Amino acid sequence: MADNLPSEFEVVVLGTGLPESIVAAACARSGQRVLHVDWRNYYGGNWASFSFSGLLSWIKENQQKTDLGDECEDWKKLILEDEEAIPLSRKDKTIQHVEDFCFGDQDSAEGVEEAGALPKLPVLGASGAEGVSPGSECPAVESPCPEPESREPEQATGTEPAAATEGNGAGTTSGTESSPGESTVELGQTETAPSETPTQEPKKVTYSQIVREGRRFNIDLVSKLLFSRGLLIDLLIKSNVSRYAEFKNATRILAFREGKVEQVPCSRADVFNSRQLTMVEKRMLMKFLTFCLDYEQHPEEYQDHESSTFAQFLQTRKLTPSLQHFILHSIAMVSETESRTLEGLQATKKFLQCLGRYGNTPFLFPLYGQGEIPQCFCRLCAVFGGIYCLRHPVRCLVVDKASGRCKAIVDHFGQRISANYFIVEDSYLSESTCTNVCYRQISRAVLITDQSVLNTDPEQQVSILTVPPVELGKPAVCVIELCSSTMTCMKDTYLVHLTCPSTQTAREDLEPVVQKLFNVNAEKETENEELKKPRVLWAVYFNMRDSSGVDRNSYSGLPPNVYVCSGPDSALGNDCAVKQAETIFKEMFPAEEFCPPPPNPEDIIYDEDEIEPEETGLSNPAETKPEPSAEESSGGGAAVVTAPLEGFSAMKLLRLLFLVMMMLRAI
Repeated sequence: MADNLPSEFEVVVLGTGLPESIVAAACARSGQRVLHVDWRNYYGGNWASFSFSGLLSWIKENQQKTDLGDECEDWKKLILEDEEAIPLSRKDKTIQHVEDFCFGDQDSAEGVEEAGALPKLPVLGASGAEGVSPGSECPAVESPCPEPESREPEQATGTEPAAATEGNGAGTTSGTESSPGESTVELGQTETAPSETPTQEPKKVTYSQIVREGRRFNIDLVSKLLFSRGLLIDLLIKSNVSRYAEFKNATRILAFREGKVEQVPCSRADVFNSRQLTMVEKRMLMKFLTFCLDYEQHPEEYQDHESSTFAQFLQTRKLTPSLQHFILHSIAMVSETESRTLEGLQATKKFLQCLGRYGNTPFLFPLYGQGEIPQCFCRLCAVFGGIYCLRHPVRCLVVDKASGRCKAIVDHFGQRISANYFIVEDSYLSESTCTNVCYRQISRAVLITDQSVLNTDPEQQVSILTVPPVELGKPAVCVIELCSSTMTCMKDTYLVHLTCPSTQTAREDLEPVVQKLFNVNAEKETENEELKKPRVLWAVYFNMRDSSGVDRNSYSGLPPNVYVCSGPDSALGNDCAVKQAETIFKEMFPAEEFCPPPPNPEDIIYDEDEIEPEETGLSNPAETKPEPSAEESSGGGAAVVTAPLEGFSAMKLLRLLFLVMMMLRAI
């Protein structure tokens, strides 16, 4: 029962996006009592992943322009005279201009059921009232080890999350994946994708097949890759959260030039094996890339061009047009008209430094989609005592007039929950709070296609392609193509994500690029030159709010102990979310380490004196202590990290108890 939630915490987190989940995990790991709630019935917010049917439900929800009235104002009676309330938003307004298209026979899918789907649960709106009968009970508190797939099959956030058992780390699949938590020897190995013989013609995939195999799709709302030496990978390894997920190398860097898609040579071996470059171009490219790796040591090479764009600087290096194109759009991946020389050099250096750690490209992709990463940090928070509750709307923040600090929240069920610090996702804030905030927008498109943009042997490739601006004033478009071995789409299909900063609606921004790369015509109207392009089977376009970079002072009347986490940004990596989470944590707890490594199980000793039974009916497996053994009956103290026990039998028993406890947490 929701009214059985404890009424006091150190930290309350609203929203389960990536930055909020990292902060929640860091707080719980440092010993704080954390309550993590979300009004949605899935984890991740705008960072979530959906099955195909779940995405269709999400599309329908965001296409509806319903304004939820405040049907019940009983919560206002809980506000005292010396307090004031800051109302929170009742509806998520971060998604706009949602348009979806089916390029097959949609009527043929009528009556087709999703294979393996369970009966759908009632979906709550932002008010938490829809789909609940007047006499029904409040939603129960979520399990502290979240498994969204098993609870919300209609809006799965990514099938069963990648063998996330705490005892043995990431599970094994096809052998093409790598885990950042593995040994150094395994980390440096180059991925070998499964070898398949490409067929002459792609197999025909119908819309009814997509609907039937919908649970094989894990479609991200935000499309990103992980830099192999980026902040997120470092945090995953340091905190040991990497054991909850699996990763696959991005195998190809592509470029779109003169109407053709080409593979870009990145590593030294790729450069010298490339047939696209002449020997002179290979030497020029290697010389320039070597310079970029230690450009700070040679300021005389670029000082005179710091005010120029990176594209203009490349022209002064006597590089051929093809090399300039590869470096600008496929290696540095910066704007041709806006990015300055230093920005381009920094981006190129970062790209080169990430090469070779896990493969021939700098990038990793999490199996089952980007939506797995927030869930991984939620698990870490739950393991260290965090309490989770989805479908749990919050009405307002309660502010003490005298001190100006936030002291509590009031939820939809009328319960008042106090805390010292509050983390709020930007979408929770009302329009009155965000009056002075100027938001950017991201244009997104997701396509299901029948073949790759560049057919090679083997077919199972994870590719990233940057398409230069179609016309002056338009941004470059980042295209990420995922194969079925990433567990994000069904066999014989590809999942293609397109992303760029918005200038118009998502469809207006991205449709010209889609038409260049893919065949979007009906099958009967296809011309000969279009037959060579991948055929789009289904597509969705939408605009997403980009709240990154918003200054805290832009929010009106925000108490000092309330911290705002932004949604996804348009960048390829996740550095912004990690930096934001660490900054917020350090402001709250400057003396604590940010997400330290977990203790070694062999160094944990459990004593009996301070183990007390739970006083309430709300049990948390993360706080459960194992029964003491006979050999430990003389000890005194709670679980502490110290030297191992001297007795072999006692240590063996402790290890067994610890493994049992970890298995219980994972259930």
